[in-house]
Amino acid sequence: MAKKITKKELENLQSIIGKLNNLKLELGNIENAKHKVLHQIVEIERTEFGEAHKELEEKYGKVNVNISDGTITEIEDEPSKED
Repeated sequence: MAKKITKKELENLQSIIGKLNNLKLELGNIENAKHKVLHQIVEIERTEFGEAHKELEEKYGKVNVNISDGTITEIEDEPSKED
């Protein structure tokens, strides 16, 4: 005859495994949401930001824009490394 743990011990183990499974499922949902957000970031950077950057560059040239107050400063050309 096979030995068994007590009913209380079995219920305790089942409860613990249930908690672990729920946490793993929750973590999977969080990772899925994170993945979606990362894709949205890439899409906005590629489309909206890319278009705005192109428009500003066509109008003002290669400049840095202070995002707080809108001031622009020209980007200085880096010296050639052909020494």
